Amino acid sequence: MSCKKSLGLSKANVTFSVDTLVFDTVFTTVGSFTQQFKIYNPDAKNIVLEEVELMGGSKSPFRINLDGSSGTNFTNLGINGKDSLFVFVDVKLGVNGKNLPTIVEDSIRIRTNGKDQYMNLMVWGQDAYFHYKEVLKESEWKSDKPHVIIDYAAVDSAKTLTISAGTKIHLHKNALLYVYKGSLKVEGTKEQPVIFQSDRLDVFYKDISGQYYGIYFNQALPSKINYAIIKNGTSGIHMYSQDNKNTKETLILTNTIIQNNSSYGIYLFSNPWIKMENCIISKNDVYGLFILQGALVDINHCDILGYGKTSENAAALALKNYYTNNDDKITYVSPIKGFIRNTVIYGYRDDEIIYDTLESEAVNTLSYNTCLIKSTISNSLPQFIKTLWNLDPDFKEINNYNFNFGLTSPLNNNGNPNYLIPFDMNGKPRSITTPDIGAIEID
Repeated sequence: MSCKKSLGLSKANVTFSVDTLVFDTVFTTVGSFTQQFKIYNPDAKNIVLEEVELMGGSKSPFRINLDGSSGTNFTNLGINGKDSLFVFVDVKLGVNGKNLPTIVEDSIRIRTNGKDQYMNLMVWGQDAYFHYKEVLKESEWKSDKPHVIIDYAAVDSAKTLTISAGTKIHLHKNALLYVYKGSLKVEGTKEQPVIFQSDRLDVFYKDISGQYYGIYFNQALPSKINYAIIKNGTSGIHMYSQDNKNTKETLILTNTIIQNNSSYGIYLFSNPWIKMENCIISKNDVYGLFILQGALVDINHCDILGYGKTSENAAALALKNYYTNNDDKITYVSPIKGFIRNTVIYGYRDDEIIYDTLESEAVNTLSYNTCLIKSTISNSLPQFIKTLWNLDPDFKEINNYNFNFGLTSPLNNNGNPNYLIPFDMNGKPRSITTPDIGAIEID
């Protein structure tokens, strides 16, 4: 326990919990995650910190809080024998006008018994393009600097946003990329995917879900996402309805990974049309793919997986063909139509497909062909064709999102060549006679 009066009889010096306090990349104008270190009194006697000073003073991008008080200079702080004192540090950088990250340093001087000791502070700073409540016209986002979305960036009606290969997009708390009656073109490649993630880059946030909302399509024009990674949001992709004039897919999603979202990997509501090829959806906390009140789907060579934090909730696929308006109590029913082929639907649950449907004949137009499925659904239902039921796909490292598998896996060589996609998500050619089920073709 620390106190603010002199306790000191000790002639020793203090020690620190770390030598240098290092922050991961911090975007200019966006504050960092708060870090901390401890100042230890190794002596049995009380000790006095004669002075604690942030060397950069008021011009430093670092800010410190010591013993509950913020400032740049503190004097006569006592630490009891064999006790410690917390120092909390965060950082906010100004724009540096550079595309590449730069290193910013400062230090904290701690004087005890006339001797100065230093705690070094270091941060990698990065300029970015900032989009704050921005309505985009015809736009192209380049990869030379990250793009940070605060609140929202909206693609306006009849406009197109094109995102170049290798672009990194960071979304602030609750932020979303909103496509309203416009079009989104994400042009990633295998070598340079487009990454959607939080603007908190500290290691602590690496696997925290729900840090932002996601990508929201509202009656969008035909859009494409190729080679993207969408992670750690609330709903990776949210699609609402489809423009009545649109005669093509609302979204073509290819070679994309969607993982670790706090609600849904993909959420389809009120009859959008999605085509998915070579995609892996995994470890989302509620459902991997959730269809509510109708959709048209064309899914081929994908992994739709559960494996969320709570096995009771995290089903791979959930289908509900109705929606009840809470105000007028009217129930709207729309069919769920289309095809799921050569796809893995698997996870921790006994039932990785959840049906909650009215007018079941409307749902039966969704058919599954040559899929590996974990479920207790009756295998005599006609919409399940050549299904492999409840066979462990033998994924390599589920905890590390490694969904490769071995030669003895039931996925190996058991796909349907009639629905062949020539290359897998890694660009590897598939067998034209015995392709593997799922997004990955193994050796």
